[in-house]
Amino acid sequence: MKNYKATTPSRRGMKTINYREVLTTSEPWKPLTKRIKSHAGRNNRGVITMRHQGGGNKKLYRIIDFKQNKVGVPARIETIEYDPYRSAFISRVIYKDGERRYVLAAKDIKVGQEIVTGESAPLKPGNRLPLGKIPVGYQVHNVEMKPGSGGKLARSAGSYAEVLGHEGKHSIIKLSSKEVRKVSINSLATLGQVSNSDYNLVNYGKAGRSRWMGIRPTVRASAMNPVDHKYGGGEGAQPRGTRRPKDIWGNITGGRKTRDKKKYSGKFIMQRRAKKRK
Repeated sequence: MKNYKATTPSRRGMKTINYREVLTTSEPWKPLTKRIKSHAGRNNRGVITMRHQGGGNKKLYRIIDFKQNKVGVPARIETIEYDPYRSAFISRVIYKDGERRYVLAAKDIKVGQEIVTGESAPLKPGNRLPLGKIPVGYQVHNVEMKPGSGGKLARSAGSYAEVLGHEGKHSIIKLSSKEVRKVSINSLATLGQVSNSDYNLVNYGKAGRSRWMGIRPTVRASAMNPVDHKYGGGEGAQPRGTRRPKDIWGNITGGRKTRDKKKYSGKFIMQRRAKKRK
């Protein structure tokens, strides 16, 4: 982490990642980038469906290979780079056949290190194997929910899933949220923890830096007018004026379960994630 002297109020307490110690290049490889238009949290009708988004610096999207399905073809890590669209670092790898791809960078990997996907791959960070071939107790990330679908679980900075066991056609993993679930033994997973584990310690330091990141100000519902929110209106700190808590659209919230009870993957969840303590 990089700390700053309190030369101004906004510098006091500000913390950022020390990129110079970790990253090896500042420019992405252009063939693996594309421009994504910013929609500022709006849908196809122009209606805001995700609040507090808009503005921010322009950024290029890096095309990430979440499948890493080139079985048995070794790849050498060329760079470790910053990705503006995710909290983790990414690596550019070059396969033995000359193809280059971006992959999620595992913690403690180095430039020049070789990684490979396959059932007989060595058990070291960055290598990708079927879950059934990974011993109990190992940490994995970028885990597929269905074989061949690409990694979906444990992809953010510092996250990982722990292999608890193997049972028939399924492996049992424990996610960062403490949820325990079954996943097919043929689903691929990358060994190790995701890079940039200090990301949760970052302190923006000032409101302006949030605007650079595309985050707009958040206004309390009780400070709005009745036309703008269900909790709006009144003089001073008024109570919400409704029996049950609702969201901005009037839907009942506050403890109501939102997951579909008939969702196909519900039967694979063995233990739900822990509730937040108030």
